[in-house]
Amino acid sequence: MSKYEPLWKVLQADGSDTLTLTFEQIKNIIGFDIDHSFLNYKKEAAQFGYQVEKISLKEKLIVFNKLIQKP
Repeated sequence: MSKYEPLWKVLQADGSDTLTLTFEQIKNIIGFDIDHSFLNYKKEAAQFGYQVEKISLKEKLIVFNKLIQKP
């Protein structure tokens, strides 16, 4: 299990086309501060139907977009 799996499950359960979460909200979900290692783990979001669209260090937020399911 990935250390970010709780985050991916929140995205999956939400189901929004676009979801923006602050670093603080993510910390509350996963239990630790997001760090540079997130860049290695972000591809895991695809397994739960999302991709990382934008990471803003200035605004301290991450934008996730739902992947389009092919019929």
